[in-house]
Amino acid sequence: MCIQRLFALFLCFVATFIFVLPSYGASKIKIGIVDTYTGPATSYTQDVLDGFKLAIDKVNAQGGVLKRKIEYTTRDEKFKPDIGLAMAKELVMKEKVDVLMGTINSGTALAVSDLAKKEKIPFFVTYAKSEKIIGEKGHKYVFNMNENTEMAGRAAAYVLSKKPYIKYWICGDDYEYGHAIAEATWKNLQRLNPKVQKIGESWWKVGEADFAPYITQIMGANPDFIIVATGGAGMVNFQKAAKATGLNTKIPFYQHTANELGTLLPQGKDAPEGVYGTSHYLFYFPDTPANKAFSDEFMKTYKRYPKASALVGYMTGRFIAEGFKKAGKVNADALIKALEGMTLDSPIGPLSIRACDHQLELPTYFGVTKKDPKYDFLVSGDNIVVSPKDFMPTCEEVLKLRKN
Repeated sequence: MCIQRLFALFLCFVATFIFVLPSYGASKIKIGIVDTYTGPATSYTQDVLDGFKLAIDKVNAQGGVLKRKIEYTTRDEKFKPDIGLAMAKELVMKEKVDVLMGTINSGTALAVSDLAKKEKIPFFVTYAKSEKIIGEKGHKYVFNMNENTEMAGRAAAYVLSKKPYIKYWICGDDYEYGHAIAEATWKNLQRLNPKVQKIGESWWKVGEADFAPYITQIMGANPDFIIVATGGAGMVNFQKAAKATGLNTKIPFYQHTANELGTLLPQGKDAPEGVYGTSHYLFYFPDTPANKAFSDEFMKTYKRYPKASALVGYMTGRFIAEGFKKAGKVNADALIKALEGMTLDSPIGPLSIRACDHQLELPTYFGVTKKDPKYDFLVSGDNIVVSPKDFMPTCEEVLKLRKN
């Protein structure tokens, strides 16, 4: 009798082990993050990750979502789309993640987006800038959580069209991002102010160190304003050259993200004043309790000020958590339906995911670089808030691109 009872207890233990152990894996919501964690790009991608962690750690501390903790796994694609795609496949096929997230590399983002569409898994693009992500290559399973080149160009054009400048010079890094920013800014500026004229343009190879010949040519042409389409290290390198040659004091110029912390912090007080820029987040503007609370919390946790990419990571984490909560189950289609049109409070006010194309509707802050006694780096001053309704492509425009 005793032996039979022991055997019965053993069978009960085995049954518990067999049936409960798999449900432990299912008790978590798994997110796979593919991004660049090697080289200069980490200045931005680390903030995406840390902002995301800040949001997810709060959710998990409160018991998670649907009685499940959110678990995330990162992969470093080293800014190489082929590696990024292979890692995304491994996360989907082997790790069985419920959601994909990343990346700063547009090539990787587009490749992973194709995979997400094929495997029917939600993919949240965090810092790639290609307008193709939600435009011609957009689909049901992809979400864009930051601005793209078309949005940035339209926002800049919206403000520039109201200024008195007529004669423009366009220049920048000779690659996709540079040309995309320049084209988006110029075509929309022409649309909004038909009087503007392009009197010349110049393009240099990515990584160019000697800007003197280009600046000499531009100053000789004497334009009213310069659109400088640079990205990455080119942002800072051109600003240094502009200050060394005195360009910034003679001819005003614009760079997307020129006024962003990621561009200004590395230069300290040596950054040039008077440079126009656009950014979707500034930790000190707007000066509201919500923004201060987020900035203070990020500083307390990571010992640094949050860049624009930190807001992207933070809100991506919050939308994923609230999306699953609203969906009521861990299911891709239910999550997508729940997120379409969802609005959440953020450090900079209410933010919504547009239902038609899954674009997060972010404001743009157009400002000019200036010194501030509170900081040992330049900040963005005289900020103009450009509402999403004033610069975002319409749903009709985006959906038309997907049909072409």
